[in-house]
Amino acid sequence: MDRKRDFDNSPDMEMDPQEERKYSLILHDDDIHDFEYVIDSLIEICDHDSVQAEQCTYIVHYRGECDVKIGKYEYLKPMFNKFVEKELIVSIN
Repeated sequence: MDRKRDFDNSPDMEMDPQEERKYSLILHDDDIHDFEYVIDSLIEICDHDSVQAEQCTYIVHYRGECDVKIGKYEYLKPMFNKFVEKELIVSIN
């Protein structure tokens, strides 16, 4: 007996047209700021705990970028502005 659900054709799995799109706040690597500065900024701006901020900082360093927050554009824009004020490179996608 095959109990596998067909998610592709399930009407319950379709996205609600009223639901707003989720965006990613992405922190990009630079050669200017040190690890402590970036970690402190993530804790202050994104409310990360120290472990999460450190992990994001290492991902940015080794991969070049990291999604640090996901949410509605209006939620991410103030954080984006604070990162820019701290001269860190960020984008919203």
